[in-house]
Order: sequence, then C-alpha cells, then structure tokens
Amino acid sequence: MSDLRSQISDRRVLVELRNIAKSFGGVRALADVSLSVERGECHALIGENGAGKSTLGKVLAGIHRPDSGQIVIDGRVRVFGSPRDASAAGVGMVHQELAFCPDLSVAENLCMGHYPRRLGILADRGAMRQRAIAMLARIGVGLDVDRPMRSLSTAQEQLVQIAAAVGTGARILVFDEPTSSLSQPESQRLFSLIEDLKRHGVTMIYVSHRLPEVLRLCERISVLRDGRHVGTLGRNEASEDALVRMMVGRHVEVYRSAELRPSGGPMLSVRGLSSPGKFRDVSFEVRVGEIVGFAGLVGSGRSEVAAAIFGLDGRARGQVLVDGRPLPLGRPGAAMAAGIGLVPEDRKRQGLVLNMSGRANVSLAMLRRLRTMGLLLQRRERGVAQEMYRRLDVRAASVEMPVAALSGGNQQKVVLGKWLARGGRVLIVDEPTRGVDVGAKAAIHAILGGLAQQGMAVLLISSELPELLNLSHRVLVMRQGKLVGELSRRQATEESVLRLMAGVGNKRMKDEG
Repeated sequence: MSDLRSQISDRRVLVELRNIAKSFGGVRALADVSLSVERGECHALIGENGAGKSTLGKVLAGIHRPDSGQIVIDGRVRVFGSPRDASAAGVGMVHQELAFCPDLSVAENLCMGHYPRRLGILADRGAMRQRAIAMLARIGVGLDVDRPMRSLSTAQEQLVQIAAAVGTGARILVFDEPTSSLSQPESQRLFSLIEDLKRHGVTMIYVSHRLPEVLRLCERISVLRDGRHVGTLGRNEASEDALVRMMVGRHVEVYRSAELRPSGGPMLSVRGLSSPGKFRDVSFEVRVGEIVGFAGLVGSGRSEVAAAIFGLDGRARGQVLVDGRPLPLGRPGAAMAAGIGLVPEDRKRQGLVLNMSGRANVSLAMLRRLRTMGLLLQRRERGVAQEMYRRLDVRAASVEMPVAALSGGNQQKVVLGKWLARGGRVLIVDEPTRGVDVGAKAAIHAILGGLAQQGMAVLLISSELPELLNLSHRVLVMRQGKLVGELSRRQATEESVLRLMAGVGNKRMKDEG
C-alpha cells in the first residue's frame, strides 16, 4: 500500500531540483538545494536578498547552468543550455530585471522571435498588433501596443513582461517578484490570473518578498537562507512570523513613523504643476519633518510628478518652491542645489552605475565637494562612502565592491547614501523597498523615519499600501493624472485609499491632528 501511495505521489511531482549548486566568481549562490514542485501548484520561494531564490529560478529557466545537480521534469532529467532549451521543455519566466528592446514597440517586443509573417517572409504587422493586444487582454491590461517600450513606466513594463510569459503557453512559469512595481488593484488582477492558470493545470514557482501574497496564492512555501534550502511549509502550517524566522533567524518589527510634530511653513510647495499628457494642476505641500505618501494606479502620474519636481521634465509648467524659494523647472542641477534628492523607481537603470564601486556611486551627487583644483580626492571620497556604509549598515566586503554584486536591499541603501552624503532638505523616494527582503525593508523604513525626525521633508511613492500607511503622516491619491484626494493619518486606511484610486469619491481632508 505504501508503494502505491509513493507511485501516486511521484506522478503528482512535475519538477524536481536535485542537489543544485551554483557559484559566481567564487561566491556561492546555491549549495546542494533540493526541492520538488507538484503539478498544478503555485510553489513559493522566499528568503532574504542574496539567499539564492532568483538564481534557483534562473537555473530552472535555463538562464544559469548549475555547477552540479539535476533538473528533472516529468521524471526526465533535463539539461538546459539556454532559455530557448527551457522554453522548448515548457518553462517560462517573468523576470525581476526587465529585459526589452527599448526602441521597439510593445507589439514587437511581445512577439519577439515569433513574428507572424505573410507569405512566410514579410512580418505581418497587423497580425502582430492583434496578437499583442490579445496577450495583454489575457491579463486584463489595455496598452497602446504601438508605443515604444522606452515610453512605458516600470510598472507598465512589468505588466508587458507578465503578458509575454503567460502568452508563451508554458506549462511551468517562474514568477520573480511579479508585483514589485504594481499597485494593489493591478496585483489583484495578477492574483486572479494565477488562480485561473492553476485551474488550467499550469505549475508556478513564485519568488517574492511579500509574505501576505505568498500565503494567499501558494500551496507550499520553500525558504532559502544563504544559498541553502532550510525548509518547506504548507500554507496551513505557515504564518508570517514563522516564515520570517526561517528567513532571517530572528523576529523583525514593523516600523511605524513617529507622530508629526508641528512645524513652521512648508519645506516643499508644488503649485499648479502640469505636464502635457502626464498630469495636470497638481498642488500640495510637504512640511519640515513630514512624510507625505503618494498613492495611485499604474499610469496615474505619481512618478511623473516626482520627475518633474526634480527637474527631469522639460515640458512641465507650474511652480515648485523649496523653503519658499521658487525653483526653475526642467533643471535637475537646480533641484539638487536647492536640496532635493531623488531615489528613482528603478534603482538599477536610474539610480546606480552598476559596474562602478559603492565608493564611486555614493560620491556621484557631490563630486564638486570632493575635488581640489579639479582633482578628485579619493581618500576623502572613500571616507564619505565608508561613513554612509556604516550609518546605513550596507552589507559588503568593502566600499570598493561593484554595486552590481550587492543584494537589492544593499543597492537601495547605496542610492539613499548618495543623497544623505550630499545632504539636503527634501528627499523623494519612489518605490524605496521594491524587490528587497523583509529585513532590509524594515531597515529602510527606519532610515526614512529617522530622516523625517531630523527635519527632512520626505515624499514617498509606493505601490505597497501597508508601507504607505505605516510611514506617511498624510496620503495623497492620484488618478488619471489628477490629484483626487488627501487623507490625514487617521483617515488613511486601505479601503479609503483604494476607493480614491478607483475613482469612488473625490475629496481633500484636513489633518485632524
């Protein structure tokens, strides 16, 4: 009888990873990892940054070849030399790092390698457009498929990548942080899609730092720590606290910012700010020591407003004042001189120079201060970087390590360190904890709260409502390029924010104290 049960269990297993090991340049990423994924289940992989989750997913998707170990699919040992090999075996992947041809259209990127053709030679652009529209509709998204990819926001690119992976018809899908730049309503649509895929027998490996969504979606949850598999729990036996302890070996407290102390006038004032096709007539203030949260759906204009305040939008019109002094628009240098810093939505493409050292990245915003007679004083530069690494607890062998070798959480701390080293009065942070683990997230929350307590004005953009509500003294809500609501800390709940994001209500409320 036990043999029969074993045979039935074996038939349920679709994917086996046996004793997988992988190193990069002498650094061990995976060590003897073994786990199985059952047919039609959504199986979570969680762990701190650098635990090996994404690497394991990329091994299964044919992006990395393991140094040793076996991939077994349907009882057959597979050797993948490339993503094309994995795709032929029915494996697809939604990557955390977005990879598109920026100058090609959405349709061209979605149909890449599978262009419909007329007479077997010419690309059929009409059929390509229709296929792309259908692929996006499959996940509940409507986009202009003729737009070049470079014109999309990070969140829109993420949706296109999800559509591309689902559209391959793969029977095994690896999702690597798929909701990291999506707002809650867009995430809900993705969750509905995942449930639908499960009903159609698709097997999914779901890599995420967001424990509530893991507990909602996944039947089983495997935890990696320091490249090793430390255990797998069923959903019914798992809890957030238990998973965090398995991931980091300790309890992690949720940070909530201190109550705002009354202050003088506003530090940042935005009046009638508009940009054609992006947002219009946006007005708000951020006081000394205040964290103001910005909520909104993908395409609502949140990140575009932040870019305009920092001088990155040459078409923006209106007024931006820092400590009562008007700021010329369209000039990032003027914004920096006025004391504004920007931690962008995509740290790898917009916030860091990945092949440069942490020392060089930290000093990028203050090179003039580190020069004497045109020469860069490297000893002083190194000292500044070391102080930022110490202050922000950046985990690295030294400040000379390329930032590409750091985990996502440590990379984000380097971006923050760049602006803290320069000093300033206003910090705009766009998705500050995107793709970072629970430990690093708590540390970044504490850093932002500490900056506010020291008197900095912080504008926080986040797709994670719990993060927004825990950190913000007030929450502003944008919808379709307009500011549609302002909620005090007492008034701001997930329900009240979501109602405004969805267009149910249009209100501005005074702070109740």
